[in-house]
Amino acid sequence: MDDATHPTAAQQLDRDNPLGVDGFEFVEFTGPDPVAMVSRLELMGFTQTHVHPTTGAVRLKQGDITLLVNRTPQGQAADFARDHGPSANGMAFRVSDAKAAYEGAVARGARPASDANGGALGDHPYILQGIGGSLLYLVDRYGEAGSLYEAWDEIEGWEEAERTNAVGLYCLDHLTHNVRRGQMRTWSGFYGDVFAFEEQKYFDIKGKATGLFSQAMIAPDRAIRIPLNESQDENSQIEEFLKRYNGEGIQHIALATDDIFETVEELRRRGIPFQDTIETYFELIDKRLPGHGHDVERMRKNRILIDGSDTDGLLLQIFTQDTFGPIFFEIIQRKGNQAFGEGNFQALFDSIELDQIRRGVITVDA
Repeated sequence: MDDATHPTAAQQLDRDNPLGVDGFEFVEFTGPDPVAMVSRLELMGFTQTHVHPTTGAVRLKQGDITLLVNRTPQGQAADFARDHGPSANGMAFRVSDAKAAYEGAVARGARPASDANGGALGDHPYILQGIGGSLLYLVDRYGEAGSLYEAWDEIEGWEEAERTNAVGLYCLDHLTHNVRRGQMRTWSGFYGDVFAFEEQKYFDIKGKATGLFSQAMIAPDRAIRIPLNESQDENSQIEEFLKRYNGEGIQHIALATDDIFETVEELRRRGIPFQDTIETYFELIDKRLPGHGHDVERMRKNRILIDGSDTDGLLLQIFTQDTFGPIFFEIIQRKGNQAFGEGNFQALFDSIELDQIRRGVITVDA
């Protein structure tokens, strides 16, 4: 048989990963008070490293995580801030060839951003329409060599400042979207059709009075994870997010650490508030995960969640309170487990629902 009928490893990779996605590059934030946004991210261990010479966007870095705060007073970011308040108006995928990936994405059904003027990267040509009117950038210059930021104005001394300020966060693990009822499959279809994402996990979560569906999507590079949340009713926390945010969008940003206890304890020392969890969760850890090998009292003190199994490995995670509008952050440590923790997902849902009940957003029959 002719060798041409047998794909090479490179050809197979292209087939599995047709647009060459290679992880997240950044998340972009905007809002009416960008100075406060920068200050909050600095409290979380991020350091200002560069400023865009024309847009004025600030790059903040920790490990391999880049977060941008857009300070442009006009255009997409300003319009997005007007519509949503403090918000995430863009995210970027790293790709092997931005031009080819952009053309391939459009050919596969993605729509070019109708007006990217005012985005953090200025006249960057490879931008798609993302969730809720946000921007989805495709970038092929990242890392230390040929960096996307080499033409930006560098802030003197940032390397030492980063070493001093960091709290152990090293990569962007996943970005969760909240979508309107009936749109979860629309967006999973978008990521699947355009970028060849696959479904990693499907959840059906129910609380005392509300519920949600969640479909976790993962890219061919196994580094970009995007869970999609859809409400089962008109009162759930997903619906509350959509009302507060005035539309669909990024609900939370998950950041990975190698030592969640040290990271969370330092963040708490700096004044970062975290979501609480019902006490019975911690009382049942040893029964639910015998032999997990972690200090339950330290978990209880810090409200850190744990999930997994002997065969799949463990993960530990915790969620901040709302940070930018209704957007919050997750701190996660993976110890072999590459999923999302269904038990923890339920615990998170229950804790937010309890807060909704306390605030009178929903009521539960006695």
